Amino acid sequence: MRSGATEQADTAAGSGPRPAVPAPASAPPSPGAVSGRFLARATLLSAALSMAAAVLGLGRDQALAHLFGAGAETDAFLVAWTVPEMASTLLIEDGMAFVLVPAFSLALARRGRGTPGPDPVRALVAASLPRLCLALAGAAALLVLGAPLLVAFLAPGLSDPSLAVACTRLTATCVLSFGLAGYCSAALRAHRSYLAPGAIYIAYNAVIIATMVVLAARWGVRAAALGVALGGCAMALAQAPSLWRRLARRPGGSGVPRAAGADRHGVPRAAGADRDGGPGVTQAAGADRDGGPGVTQAAGTDRHGRPGVTHAPGADRDGGPGVTQAAGAERDGGRAFTVGLVCAVLLFAVGRQSQVLIERYFASGLPAGAISHLNYAQKVAQLPMSLAMMVCVVTFPVVARAIAEGDVRRARDRVERDLTLMACLVLLGTSVVVACAPGIVHLLFQRGAFTAGDTAATAAVMRVYALGLLGHTLVGALVRSYFSTGRASWYPPAVMGIGVVATIGLSAWAVGLWGARGIAGANAAGISLTALLLLLGLGPQSVPVRIPRVAGALARPVAAAVGATAAGLAGAGLADGPAASTAAGCACASVVFLALAWLLNAAGVRSLPFPVPHSVRSPLTRKLRHGR
Repeated sequence: MRSGATEQADTAAGSGPRPAVPAPASAPPSPGAVSGRFLARATLLSAALSMAAAVLGLGRDQALAHLFGAGAETDAFLVAWTVPEMASTLLIEDGMAFVLVPAFSLALARRGRGTPGPDPVRALVAASLPRLCLALAGAAALLVLGAPLLVAFLAPGLSDPSLAVACTRLTATCVLSFGLAGYCSAALRAHRSYLAPGAIYIAYNAVIIATMVVLAARWGVRAAALGVALGGCAMALAQAPSLWRRLARRPGGSGVPRAAGADRHGVPRAAGADRDGGPGVTQAAGADRDGGPGVTQAAGTDRHGRPGVTHAPGADRDGGPGVTQAAGAERDGGRAFTVGLVCAVLLFAVGRQSQVLIERYFASGLPAGAISHLNYAQKVAQLPMSLAMMVCVVTFPVVARAIAEGDVRRARDRVERDLTLMACLVLLGTSVVVACAPGIVHLLFQRGAFTAGDTAATAAVMRVYALGLLGHTLVGALVRSYFSTGRASWYPPAVMGIGVVATIGLSAWAVGLWGARGIAGANAAGISLTALLLLLGLGPQSVPVRIPRVAGALARPVAAAVGATAAGLAGAGLADGPAASTAAGCACASVVFLALAWLLNAAGVRSLPFPVPHSVRSPLTRKLRHGR
C-alpha cells in the first residue's frame, strides 16, 4: 500500500520538474505510530485472553475452595502463595515491564532508524538475559533455603507453620520461571505481539487446576503449591517460540529479497529520495543526513536532526529525549539500564504488592479462615480491574515508543484517553461487585468444604475491597507515565511508600474493630491515596498529562457508578435465590451505568456507536457498487 506522501510525489513528478525540497502537505506519521484499529484489535484480543484466564483463575479458586475449604490448611498455602503473587507483580506485570518495554521500544526505534553496527534488539537480549537468569536463579535458591524465616515474617500468627514452609519451598521456584515469562512478555509486547503474552495465565491456571485434581488426595494442599511451580514453567515455555522467531528474523525486514533501488524495507525508492526511502525528498543544503527536508541540525539537536530535541549531557548516543545514561549504566545492547531505574521500579512494585503482605500479617492473628476470606474476596473483586488493565497493557508499548521517538504529545493524548476508558470499565465492574457480592460468592464457591458462613464473610469483605478498585486501576495506569520515559523516577516509589504507611496504620486500628473488613478498608484507602498523589505529581519528568482535564473526565464515570450501585442493590434485593438476585442486580447496575454514562458523555461514549454502523455499511455499499 502506497502512502499519501508517495502519491503526491508521483503527481508532482508527472506534472513537471520537481523542486529540490518540496513542502510537505503534512507531517509524515511517526514510524512507531499505530492505528486506532490496530489498538482496538489488540485490546480486544488481550481482553478475550484475559477473560479466559480469569475464568480459569476462578476455576482454580473454586477447586481450592472445594478441595480444602477456608481453614488452616488453605491459610498455610495462601501464605506460600505470597511468593508467586509478589513475583508476578515484580517480574511480569509491573517491574519487568516498566524496565524492559521502554528498553525494547528504544532498541526497535534504533533499528528502524538504521543505526549502524549490531542489531540493537539482539544486542539488548545478549546483554541482559544471561545476567537476569543468574540473578533470578540465585534469588529462588535463597527463598527455598530461607522458607522458615520467610513464613515467620509473613504470618507470625500461624499455629503450625510447617505446612506453609513446605508449600513455600515449592512456590519459590517460580521466581526463575516468572522472570523468564516476564522477560518474554515485555519483549513481545514491545514488538506489538499480544497473543502469546496474553495466553500465559491460561496455561498457568490450567496446570494448577490439573495438578490439584490429580494429586490432591495424595499430597493435600501441597499439590496446589506444586501446580504453581509447574505453571510458572508453562508460562515461559508458551512464549519462548514466538520470541525466538522474532529474534531470529533478519533485522532489515521479513526476509523478502530487496528489489533494485528499494529501501531496506523493500519499498521502491524514488529518484532523489533519502537513504531511508523518504519518497521524492532530496537532501537540501543544511538538511540532516537522513534526508529530513530542509531541517537543519540546530546546536544541541541529536545527530538525526530532530528539531528541538536537545542532546542532554549523558543522554544516549541516539538522542533518546531525556533518557539519561547514568554512570555504570549498561551500554551493551544500546540501552541505558541504569541502576536507579531498576531500583525505582523494584521499590514501587514491592510497595504495591506489600499491601497483600500487610493483609496476611494482620489476618494471621484472626480466627482461622480470615486469610482465605480475604484472598477469595480479592480475587473476585479484582476481575473488573484486570479487564480494565488490558487497555494499558496494549498501549504501554505505544506510549514508550512515542517517548523514544520524541513524540510527547502523542504519548500524552494516549495516556489521557486510557485513564478515562479504564475508569469507565472498572467502575462498571465495581457497581456490579458491590450490588451482587453475596450472590456472586455463593454461586462461585459455596460447595464442598466452603460453607454458608464462609460465603457471608467473603461477600462482606469483597464489598469493601471494591471501594479501592478505581485506585488500584489508576495506580497501574499512572505509574506507566513515569516509567515510560526510561528514566529513574523516585516519585512513584515515594508515594507508594506513603500509601503503604497509611495502609499499615489503618489496618492496625481497624482490625480490632471490624476484623477482615477493616483490613480490606485499609487497603482501599491506602491505594486510593497513592493514586491521588500519582495523578497530582504528573509533570515534565513524566508524560505531561493535563491534570484538570483528566480529573474532570474521571468525575463522570464516578457519578455514573454511584447511581448504578444504588440501582443494582435495589434490583438484587427484589429477587430471591442467589442466581436470580445476581442476575437482577447485574442487569440493573449495568443498564443504569450505561444510561448515566451516555447522559454524562463519560469517556466520549456518545461518539462510540457511530463508527460501528459506518464500518458495517461501507463493505455492504462497496459490494453493491461492485455488483452493478
